[in-house]
Amino acid sequence: MILITGANGVVGRRVTDMLLQEGAAVAAVTRGLGETPSPDGVKVVSGDLFSPQWIEPELEGVEAIQLSPRATGPGLAELVKLAERQGVRRLVLLSATTVEYPAGEARFAAQFKAAEDLVAGSGLEWTVLRLADFAANALAWAPQLKAGDVVRGAYAQAATSPIHEADIAAVAVQALTGGAHAGMVHTLTGPHSLDQAEKVRIIGSAVGRALSFQELPPEQVRQGMLAQGLPEEVPARLLGSLADYALRPGPTTRTVEDLLGRPALTFADWVRDNAFAFTEPFPS
Repeated sequence: MILITGANGVVGRRVTDMLLQEGAAVAAVTRGLGETPSPDGVKVVSGDLFSPQWIEPELEGVEAIQLSPRATGPGLAELVKLAERQGVRRLVLLSATTVEYPAGEARFAAQFKAAEDLVAGSGLEWTVLRLADFAANALAWAPQLKAGDVVRGAYAQAATSPIHEADIAAVAVQALTGGAHAGMVHTLTGPHSLDQAEKVRIIGSAVGRALSFQELPPEQVRQGMLAQGLPEEVPARLLGSLADYALRPGPTTRTVEDLLGRPALTFADWVRDNAFAFTEPFPS
């Protein structure tokens, strides 16, 4: 059995689907009511991992766990202890490239580094996946693009190498199902560095519209996000990173290609897979 925390997240869903395709037994941890239904064949385990003591009986027979720090929060250390006690063999942690390539407020990278240290200090096999920004983060632009042809935001020239969640999942499945990645830290990015304006133009090419990015002052963007009810941490994470990436692009690695034996998927590939998200729904 392989246990997936953050199972209803962008990566968790992909990993779950790939494991099922390989015939693996999968358990998905959800917070309970209101979560997206899990695929047939998945054991659903409901509860809050911020206080994970309740999950100990569910760890019996679990061989590997995919750990999402955002799903486990302050409960990560206790969950790792429970995993050791119940005989779990392997941990795969989703971390961030900012641990190795600083960007944004240091407190956020420090949280990921603390999670890495917890996992590496356990008595289990472990693998850390340091991830670039997700191509799927572009979904935040969908409401603007359904309403018009302009994305408004801060730092148009902020450049990263966005990674397709399918590539993250493919590497994670390798690490979860075998010991070849034990003790390794992999920095995973997409193959090309793109600024925000370029990403918007790629979306436009896919949906057949001339789209553009309009740069706004960062404080205006921050206040707009807070007015939508988002917690302070969300604009702090976003704007801090974008400010640094506007000065110095995020990393680009060949690790995905080296591990999977094929080129990493591009942002254009991701957009083709998700173009429907940026267009108006068909009339009923």
